[in-house]
Amino acid sequence: MAQTEKKGGLLRKSSASKKPLKEKVVLMYDEIFTVRKDPSKCNPRFWEELFLMKVNLEYLEGKLEALDGEELMKIKDNINCLFQHCIQALGEEHPIRVVNALQTLCALIRGVHQKNKSTSGFDIINMLVGFDKAELCMKNLMESLDSLLCAEGSESLKSLCLKLLLCLVTVTDNISQNTILEYVMINSIFEAILQILSSPLSRREHGYDAVVLLALLVNYRKYESVNPYIVKLSIVDDEATLNGMGLVIAQALSEYNRQYKDKEEEHQTGFFSALTNMVGSMFIADVDEKISVQTNEAILLALYEAVHLNRNFITVLAQSHPEMGLMTTPTSPVPTTPVTPLGTTPPSSDVISSAELPLDADVQTSNLLITFLKYSSIVMQDTKDEHRLHSGKLCLIILTCIAEDQYANAFLHDDNMNFRVNLHRMPMRHRKKAADKNLPCRPLVCAVLDLVVEFIVTHMMKEFPMDLYVRCIQIVHKLLCYQKKCRVRLHYTWRELWSALINLLKFLMSNETVLLAKHNIFTLALMVVNLFNMFITYGDTFLPTPSSYDELYYEIIRMHQNFDNLYSMVLRLSTNAGQWKEPASKVTHALVNIRAIINHFNPKIESYAAVNHISQLSEDQVLEVVRSNYDTLTLKLQDGLDQYERYSEQHKEAAFFKELVRSISINVRKNLAFNTLSQELLLKEFSTIS
Repeated sequence: MAQTEKKGGLLRKSSASKKPLKEKVVLMYDEIFTVRKDPSKCNPRFWEELFLMKVNLEYLEGKLEALDGEELMKIKDNINCLFQHCIQALGEEHPIRVVNALQTLCALIRGVHQKNKSTSGFDIINMLVGFDKAELCMKNLMESLDSLLCAEGSESLKSLCLKLLLCLVTVTDNISQNTILEYVMINSIFEAILQILSSPLSRREHGYDAVVLLALLVNYRKYESVNPYIVKLSIVDDEATLNGMGLVIAQALSEYNRQYKDKEEEHQTGFFSALTNMVGSMFIADVDEKISVQTNEAILLALYEAVHLNRNFITVLAQSHPEMGLMTTPTSPVPTTPVTPLGTTPPSSDVISSAELPLDADVQTSNLLITFLKYSSIVMQDTKDEHRLHSGKLCLIILTCIAEDQYANAFLHDDNMNFRVNLHRMPMRHRKKAADKNLPCRPLVCAVLDLVVEFIVTHMMKEFPMDLYVRCIQIVHKLLCYQKKCRVRLHYTWRELWSALINLLKFLMSNETVLLAKHNIFTLALMVVNLFNMFITYGDTFLPTPSSYDELYYEIIRMHQNFDNLYSMVLRLSTNAGQWKEPASKVTHALVNIRAIINHFNPKIESYAAVNHISQLSEDQVLEVVRSNYDTLTLKLQDGLDQYERYSEQHKEAAFFKELVRSISINVRKNLAFNTLSQELLLKEFSTIS
């Protein structure tokens, strides 16, 4: 017997003498697309039979693609009819029909939206459902999806419902131009999403898609109208739901961190590592550049919206759980899917069960904030890549929101909540890689400061990321304001921060001409100088010991040449009538106390050296001079050092978020197009119809 092969909806015998045979479902599609009347007029069981047959997505979308706008308008009634029958089929008892209806809806929505990219100019809602029936049809569709998501039934059906909703949301690059979403706003599925996140089983299966869907829905026309998803997300206070959302986000970020660590270890043990050892460290940066895992902006956006909109979510950041990067493999079989970038696909599991304990006895508990800080330390290493730049910026915006929150600051600075946070550090020739085991357990704010210091030290380059530097300094300033206000004496290696800040000023001066062509470097310089003013004016209220305050003066005196050079530069520009006169003048005024310290102590140190016949003083000798000459030092009181402007998304970040959401929408859609609409698993689950 001749073998039969299936291709593009055709059943073809290997013998070339016979005409190819089409699948029945393909013939039925042809009838819908060619006949100008309801196909059920000729066959009363047409729609019933259609939804019993496996959907041929490729053929259905291809058929829509092949028609031009005019041809599509001619069969609009049939497309409306198909769309309406799909919605009716969602209420059927037989899951096979529901599955096929959901698949068909995906193909129709994608196909019709694809046609709208041309110049045909037809209205998508009219083409899919017809204006006269749109409100009722979309209400029925959303109610059916809501029922399927909330029901006790098949997890596969719930998964497909979420895929359909993601398809619906992301068919346009700019989701705010997707008019169908008005019906998703009116007929909310918010409670269904929360139910998924609060249930351990549903969360494990669907948590990732639910969180990404919620993040996208929150961003629909968020600046132009009242978005009900924003309003509802801001008032959620159910602990199980918020913790569930946190676990989904933590698992996705942990998966990214694990993938990066695996790749890093491959490089260290592989050929490149051997080569580097042979020829020295000259290639270390090139080797590291190849360690690349695609960033996950979708899940990061979800974290941002939760932190920014819901104050109750702040508690979730500190919720302890076992280290997520080291968990036992789930015992239940996981369906295999094609490998796709992490930025568009969910991790293999979303929650921690009681069986998922750390494999290593030394592994400590972790929390969402630690996982996020580790993620940030990876993506912020390389800001030359656009996606990483966006991810890095979003990480710093999230940290800005956290640094402004009173409760977040309380647990960040809590001495009873000490963690060992292993941040990733960029390989640099002049420093050795820190051993993980040597890391001390400290309050979480120390890890935030470490992250900022690491960024400051490692990104002084030609393509200077000014915006990210400004955000880093703002985060440090907000943390210091809390410490000053609450008199928190943090045991931190402040010298590392002071040194990084002074080196940053040195970099700005060395590259004045190049940087001024692109940036107002005086804004950043003023912020850095005012951080020092904050330490000088209020340091005695929050530095851990009196000797820490002495060390601050020592660093200023030791590096006085940098401050002298900065003063000369800003004085030169402030006395000219150029564009930088005013911003440079502000820095000149801000330097008054730093210059007073230098001018007061330097003569004393020189005098001490002369009297004692010492050519070069040790640190202890300089500190002795400093301590004995505080009384005669006069400083000016500077106002507003402990004040800051609170973060505002709408006024300053709207353009960034519009572009970010656009990028995420394209990514999610691309992923849906390739692997998440496969029917094989669904049809196996529903292989019998009772």
